[in-house]
Amino acid sequence: MEAERTLRGEELTQLGELAAQLRVDAIRCSTRAGSGHPTSSLSAADLMAVLIARHLRYDWVNAGNRANDHLIFSKGHASPLLYAVLRAVGAISEQELMETYRQLGSRLQGHPTPALPWVDVATGSLGQGLPVGVGIALAGQYLDHLPFHVWALCGDSEMAEGSIWEALDKAGHYGLRNLTAIVDVNRLGQRGPTELEWDLDTYRRRVEAFGCHPIVVDGHDLAAIDDAFGRARQATGPTVVLARTIKGKGVPDVENQPGWHGKPLKHDMAERAVQALGGVRQIRVAGPRPEPSPPAEAPAAPPLELPRYEKGEQVATRNAYGDALRALGSRPDVVALDGEVSDSTRADKFGEAYPDRFFEMFISEQQLVAAAVGLQVRGYRPFAATFAAFLSRAYDFIRMAAISRADIALSGSHAGVEIGADGPSQMGLEDLAALRAVQGSTVLYPSDAVSCAALVAQMADRKGIVYLRTTRGKYPVLYDNGDDFPIGGSKLLRGGKTDDVALIGAGVTVHNCLAAADELAREGITARVIDLYSVKPLDQQRLLDAVRDTGGRLVVVEDHYPEGGLGSAVLEALADLAGPVRVKHLAVHGLPTSGTSAQLMDQAGIGVHAIVSAARALA
Repeated sequence: MEAERTLRGEELTQLGELAAQLRVDAIRCSTRAGSGHPTSSLSAADLMAVLIARHLRYDWVNAGNRANDHLIFSKGHASPLLYAVLRAVGAISEQELMETYRQLGSRLQGHPTPALPWVDVATGSLGQGLPVGVGIALAGQYLDHLPFHVWALCGDSEMAEGSIWEALDKAGHYGLRNLTAIVDVNRLGQRGPTELEWDLDTYRRRVEAFGCHPIVVDGHDLAAIDDAFGRARQATGPTVVLARTIKGKGVPDVENQPGWHGKPLKHDMAERAVQALGGVRQIRVAGPRPEPSPPAEAPAAPPLELPRYEKGEQVATRNAYGDALRALGSRPDVVALDGEVSDSTRADKFGEAYPDRFFEMFISEQQLVAAAVGLQVRGYRPFAATFAAFLSRAYDFIRMAAISRADIALSGSHAGVEIGADGPSQMGLEDLAALRAVQGSTVLYPSDAVSCAALVAQMADRKGIVYLRTTRGKYPVLYDNGDDFPIGGSKLLRGGKTDDVALIGAGVTVHNCLAAADELAREGITARVIDLYSVKPLDQQRLLDAVRDTGGRLVVVEDHYPEGGLGSAVLEALADLAGPVRVKHLAVHGLPTSGTSAQLMDQAGIGVHAIVSAARALA
């Protein structure tokens, strides 16, 4: 193909002119904005010039073309270069680049986001673009079976991030021949030299150790870059182009000089640099286009048949999650990912039924979430599961997924002190707070198998980050098969117009509330019991009704630390209430130890006796 033959002298000249234009535009837009990272852009300009002109197969008129390659700026701070690329290919205008970069309401934000249709995911938190690229490449090689290639431009500073090596490890494990990381080794980070500076041999050996093929190249030799990209495209496994570059290349005042990271050139310096680079150009690039591919097939899935459970049957909600996920497997867009705990989260039930759509990320929680984000880029609906506590390792990936407008489903099992003897290292006690804080997220915490299965079914079509918290132990089924559990709703399990107090729980504490209500009834105290299975969004009307009917006497019980969880959600929902509210908030105070579930809940003050005491004090 055109991109694979040897370059002629005239073509090298044209590529040099294109690289100069990319540099000039990166300088101009960042100087005009008064902020940005031009020097980080200048070092990679030659790499991007060769890529977009010769190797990136992309239909710029149709960003949704399923055969398009994917270009991810893992070093998202080099956005001036990305936006210069978009101008060069005709995707954006010079006016938009020059007048809107980093301005309020602009698509051209300081770091890339999918506000631009050519940007798959938000980047800027370093170490994330390449791991997401692994997820996209998994989809291409194992699900779509299309010949597109994933190119991820990485900075050498982010090579210190563990997530980069998780990504390369999984790329090697899955033999992702459609993935190439391009590492811009410009030696300088934000505050000075990077860890390895220009030690390309150490980079090479590390890349090889993780099962990927390194290609070492002079990042300013256009012919060598072209050869490297051609070899990467034809490789039989994942490749890493290690490009030795100079930060600030093309501007002698800042070339290879520390102290210029994240600083635009002042106007007089920018004018000199633009002139030295040959001035403003109007080059338009017509790079290679993707090969025609058949339209995506959308085979009709059979009607969803959720698992059924007998009322009173003892079932763990983690088991119900696995059952419901397996049922959802009838939909060809549903995929599942595991962090090597699928026999505990019960995601293995999906893996047994649909092995071709089950991806094992092993103990790599950052890659677990990143791969899910990448898979949803290609239109799949990923469900990623691990212990609730271990999702904290991937929290920044979840946060960035929300900025990417990603639609992913997460499940955290083994939540709270309820897990028992394993002790506090395994107890998710911060997860509700963390996931509630994610922009646009949905947080669900079912109390029984029927509600859990119904909520899992809704997760498949819910926008944004959707989190389901499951319980390790077995508890009685409370609801009838077919009961409705709308997201944003709740269930009233006990109650009337003359209740003395309301007991409010979610998940395991609902069962404690029911037992407490029985004991209170024997004392002549009537307790309403509310199952707030939807923690975010919350059923505010149900709470307002409880305040009205009980005279404002509420007991909120959660198997979670007191900060940011169910109690916080309830109090936030009632913050503007005019009438008086008296709330007893029972949560896990102090550091738990090992013990039985009952012992630990009693010790934490969220067991039946603690609930009865709190309700008695209010009533």
